[in-house]
Amino acid sequence: MRSSRGIERVPTHEQPVDAPAEARTGERMVQPETPLPVVVWVTSGRGKSFAADGHAVAWTTSQVRVRYLDPGGREGFAWVWASAGARRFTY
Repeated sequence: MRSSRGIERVPTHEQPVDAPAEARTGERMVQPETPLPVVVWVTSGRGKSFAADGHAVAWTTSQVRVRYLDPGGREGFAWVWASAGARRFTY
């Protein structure tokens, strides 16, 4: 399946493991007008972890929702712990 941007999506059986939703319950969520470039550690549904370039599309004080590209160039979305990533600066 492809996204609206024409990029193949991460297949269901390889969807990432999200940080627990209960940990962000009641926290204020920020959704920026322009997503911020980040690099994050993602764990796939098959248990494989990898560093991925992506964009923070929302966050709370403890977690970040990222749109990322996996090693195969496929688009995915995941909630990760804030400590699992960092802002990626472009010069």
